[in-house]
Amino acid sequence: MFAQRRIAIVATASLLIAGVSFFSALSSPVQAQTAAACAEGTNLAVLAAPAMPWKGMPLRVMFAAEKQTRGELSLIAPDGSVAAKSGQQQGGPPYFWIAEVATPVAGTWHAKLARDHASPGCETITREITVRSERPPRPSAAAGSIWPIHDTWNRGTENLYSAWIEKLFDAPLDSPPSWKALHEVLRDRSRNVLFNYLDLGEDEMGMVFHPDCADMPYFLRAYFAFKLGLPFGYSRCSRGTATKAPTCTQWFNIQNLEAAKQPNSGQQAAAGEPAAGAPAAESPKRLGLAASFGKYITVIGDAVHSGSSRTAATDNNTDYYPVPLTQDALPPGTIYADPFGHILMLTKRVAQTNDAAGVLLAADAQPDGTVAIKRFWRGNFLYAQDHTAGPGFKRFRPIVRERNGNLHRLTNSEIASNPQYGNYSSEPSKLSVDAFYDRMDDVMSPAPLDPLRAMKEVVTALDEQAQARVTSVENGRKFLDSGKGVGAMPDGASIFETSGAWEDFATPSRDLRMLIAIDVARGFPDHVARRPERYAMPKDKTVAQVKAELQSALATELASRKFTYTRSDGSPWTLTVKEVVDRAPELEMAYNLNDCVELRWGAPANSEEASTCKKHAPEAQRAKMMKYRPWFHERRRPARGARGV
Repeated sequence: MFAQRRIAIVATASLLIAGVSFFSALSSPVQAQTAAACAEGTNLAVLAAPAMPWKGMPLRVMFAAEKQTRGELSLIAPDGSVAAKSGQQQGGPPYFWIAEVATPVAGTWHAKLARDHASPGCETITREITVRSERPPRPSAAAGSIWPIHDTWNRGTENLYSAWIEKLFDAPLDSPPSWKALHEVLRDRSRNVLFNYLDLGEDEMGMVFHPDCADMPYFLRAYFAFKLGLPFGYSRCSRGTATKAPTCTQWFNIQNLEAAKQPNSGQQAAAGEPAAGAPAAESPKRLGLAASFGKYITVIGDAVHSGSSRTAATDNNTDYYPVPLTQDALPPGTIYADPFGHILMLTKRVAQTNDAAGVLLAADAQPDGTVAIKRFWRGNFLYAQDHTAGPGFKRFRPIVRERNGNLHRLTNSEIASNPQYGNYSSEPSKLSVDAFYDRMDDVMSPAPLDPLRAMKEVVTALDEQAQARVTSVENGRKFLDSGKGVGAMPDGASIFETSGAWEDFATPSRDLRMLIAIDVARGFPDHVARRPERYAMPKDKTVAQVKAELQSALATELASRKFTYTRSDGSPWTLTVKEVVDRAPELEMAYNLNDCVELRWGAPANSEEASTCKKHAPEAQRAKMMKYRPWFHERRRPARGARGV
């Protein structure tokens, strides 16, 4: 068991300290009441890493709060000296501070958060941390569970989860990073506050995290739960049909791993209950705690898919539940399920300023394993009023442990009435397409936007989307050069959901999103004209005049953005974003991995750009693409099981 863990202070009448031995008890009931009163309204949560601090490992401390407040976090050594401090408040919401000491001395440390403009008596919040002189006993596996459970999901742990996600993927707006695989992010100790948190060397064992877009949120939630000893589970779900949303028939958790390995019998299991007749979990002690987690990740990846997130908004038997479209309800870690099957996860909110619109950033994983940062806009976050699926923003359904030790998922009504959550809402799934995006504009940028500046933000997002496609197309070029032969092309709607080389190197889903993004950029002047009240319109100009100016500025802005891709012979070729926009018709037929890279960027026939093209998809595959082209031309994803038009 983990003897030392984080402390969470939640908005209740008392201070919650659940088995946190490395934080000393508050010295008197009066002080305890004062700390509770100070924490109330901020929902302060504190995490110290590693789980059992000792002088042989760096000491990291993170404070997270829901309310914005200026302050400074200090780590004070046993001799009273300030060993580290951080006045940089990150996030929002939750807002958080992180401070680190690389080589802490043994003894009693104090983590002190000094806050400006706090209520009297609450200006400073201090927690004690005991750093041992010798390496403490390391945690081990527990019988009947993949990892021991010794903490609960609540607002405190949810805020820490969100802060951890934001720090993990933190990036500047002007240079969003990408990674070849998720484990590259987790192995980066400068990003991962929980790196080797258990002191098992668990992040140096070479564990591989290679999720697709649907897997990644599960992998990260499981990783966090594993480190902090929290409940975790997942469902086996259908993918849905043209007339029915996906449904989940079985739920598995860390107390019944072996059941998850059995073929899905289709037998309905009650929410929060293991499948009837499921075998008891085999003790993972033989592998050790960290190795058992690594094995468990592969089980999760084999079970979950995009249908797991597209369940109906009112369905209780799901892993996710929908949330309202407000800033407080959309912290990092919230997922977005588009109706066509792509999943993104919010990683950061950048608040609106006098000079720039507000921005929501998200991470997604591609079939080839790459992970990249995207910004929220219509071109990345697709929305449709789809009664056969539940699109939109969702959060992981809380899992609680009952008195008998069994794990149970909260229902929608339980979430709505729970003071720790209270954020279930099916209302967003009922919005029209324009109403959904209008609402999100208001969430990101509550104040009216300068129309020209807002248009440039749209072009920036399109530019980023085109540059992200460069990596995917380049991977396809390398596949063609590998000599592995022609990649098989699936039939019908399966071109969007399949496996193998086609999934890894073809780009039908990405290209459909790119085409929609092109339409959004082209149509932005019309959007401003439709909703002028949303923008800070010049008082001396009519809506028609502003629209005309935007159309002229749009062409200039698109032409000024450039990127470079590698042609078939290895030479670079530069395109403008305007050329990509103009090539929208060609991009309707540019997703086949067996075509040369020049064709995949819509190079005109007999042009200098296309002169290096040597490979083409087989005629049979080109015939299929012609048959499926209306899907791309009309910007619509076909119903599952569609065989063509």
